Amino acid sequence: MTHRLVPWLALAAMLQLVGCGERAPPADESGTKPAAAGAPALDRLSRADFNRRAAENFLPVFWRSDADSDKALDPDELVTLWGVAGGGQRADFIDADGAFTASFLAAYQRLTAREDLSRLPQSEQRRRKAVLEELAQGRPTLIETDLTAATPGERAMVGHVLAAAAIIERIYARQMGVSGLQDKVPADDPASRMLMYRNQGPFCQAPKTEANPDCSALAERPGKISGLYPAAIQSGTDTRFCTQLEARPDAADLLEPFTIVVPRAGGKAAGDAATDELEAVPYNVAYRADMEEVSSHLMAASAAIDDPAMGPLALYLAAAAESFISNDWEPADEAWAQMNSGNSKWYLRIGPDETYDEPCSHKALFHVSFARINPDGLEWRHRLEPHKNALEAELAALAGPPYAARAVTFQLPDFIDIVLNAADSRAPLGATIGQALPNWGPVANEGRGRTVAMVNLYTDPDSAAAWRETNAALFCRATMERAAFEPKLGVMSTVLHEAAHHLGPAHEYEVEGRTAAEIFGGATASMLEELKAQTAALYFTDWLAAQDVIERDAAERAHLNDVAWAFGHIAQGMYDAERKPKPYSQLAAIQMGSLHRAGVVAWREKDKAANGRDTGCFSVDLARWPEATRQLAARVLRIKGSGDRAGADALRAEFVDAADDWARLRDVIRERVLRAPKASFVYAIRE
Repeated sequence: MTHRLVPWLALAAMLQLVGCGERAPPADESGTKPAAAGAPALDRLSRADFNRRAAENFLPVFWRSDADSDKALDPDELVTLWGVAGGGQRADFIDADGAFTASFLAAYQRLTAREDLSRLPQSEQRRRKAVLEELAQGRPTLIETDLTAATPGERAMVGHVLAAAAIIERIYARQMGVSGLQDKVPADDPASRMLMYRNQGPFCQAPKTEANPDCSALAERPGKISGLYPAAIQSGTDTRFCTQLEARPDAADLLEPFTIVVPRAGGKAAGDAATDELEAVPYNVAYRADMEEVSSHLMAASAAIDDPAMGPLALYLAAAAESFISNDWEPADEAWAQMNSGNSKWYLRIGPDETYDEPCSHKALFHVSFARINPDGLEWRHRLEPHKNALEAELAALAGPPYAARAVTFQLPDFIDIVLNAADSRAPLGATIGQALPNWGPVANEGRGRTVAMVNLYTDPDSAAAWRETNAALFCRATMERAAFEPKLGVMSTVLHEAAHHLGPAHEYEVEGRTAAEIFGGATASMLEELKAQTAALYFTDWLAAQDVIERDAAERAHLNDVAWAFGHIAQGMYDAERKPKPYSQLAAIQMGSLHRAGVVAWREKDKAANGRDTGCFSVDLARWPEATRQLAARVLRIKGSGDRAGADALRAEFVDAADDWARLRDVIRERVLRAPKASFVYAIRE
């Protein structure tokens, strides 16, 4: 089913903004659907324009494909989305006879015209134009799951998971300090309502607009204040309060990942993170009502399962339900670690995990990743399983002392087809394509965690066309002729990246009793771990080719896909509007900057790009790639393995912050990549 986040009355009001009326008449006996009186033809917008304009008007619909190639939207081509404007039901748009409702036809008519903003004050005009520019940098991209063959128990289970996901988004809004702000968006401003939903807050996050002071879903343009720490110790974009918290003698308690920090009742408070009397409050206390509601849905989802083969999923759902009550996440981790592609056809991770998007990179943010197991992952499991300890030995040798190789026991990645991402997993642009969890506790520390590769993302025709257009503007002709849009090669890189999170100095590895977060600080530790994993993936690709696990030609094509991936992240900028480091962007800049300095990724100033229009392009010397990536991997692993804070700072200074020729080339990459909008994933269930 499609779950609503807001009542039907909200959706009805939204539809009234774009036109209302009676339902369209039913089909006649010949099967032809007569148009409603005065209804516009549904061929006035291309599929891409319809989906873009539907998003700008906050309509929970998507034109799946032009199945009959008539360049007109037909009822069986329209999809109802989860979450957007509360989701709605298919009956809101398609009547019982399979015809468009009159209210939808009126909405379509509105999509063909632009709103006249001249009636508004100049400052409001600038804001709304900036909002449209923010939205335009995303391309609505559908992830649709077909449940028509599912059992009643499965459908009930899915319904409860989706209901829990809606509540998780509510908790996440509280963590991010934006809870309730959606109610302040003007009712006549659907684009800002879409921005609020897509970005999970009023703030612009797309590269061209994230620093634009006019870009906000709210006219008052509020500043970012995390809901995880007292507002009084936070000041605009200044994150020095994080460093002050990390230096306190009670830092271990205050920065425990499953808590929020609040002023101590009756304690001294002066708006100073270094001296205020503060305490940590567990999530199950801070968010008690919402977490109890999530727990109830998870217990109901567990009880709804009617297939004995889904026993491991039922056990995880029940364990997770208890963890939401107790704030003890280890039992949920243990049950979750028992699921794999061999004993469960579903994948679910629900709870607090990653720390990247909170200012201090210490607190675990709530998310939902819900998916079906893709059986193709078994092939990679068979290929890599015999080599796990050899891969560990390779990284240990590159890292050198004090790190020493250990026996590794982690599960190799499962392949999953995403059904829904919610809260911290639902990015405004793009999506996580691989993940290794958990980040804390015995399951993580003993190498019993799970890794996954999300294999149904970026496989659609629109993503393929954007990939070719973008890289033809960046690569020289000879390099582009070797490159190809091959999602399977991207999956291979993701598998190796996620496996590498369990190899070498990982998780709770300590140097002289100090963890990476304590040595490097939360933000740098996060970036360094991702850099380690992705650089290991580059190195492992050639190592596997040398062992005849993969073909040499496939390894080299994978390298070009990795360069294209890195260029895409470089284009997003090195820091967000609050100067918080973007981990993937910075690791990509370090990797490609290092390979550029080594002559592997070379800029040909006067050569034409493969598109024949742009002057200046990148060529990739694949013969020099293996040694260059080996040297980079050794440098990164030595930094992390020895706790070399100065070495980590030097990497960032060389390839991220220096105003040199590499910085100029990053600007070129940014301009060409940002010509095409990035995928902005939306979700639907077909029953």
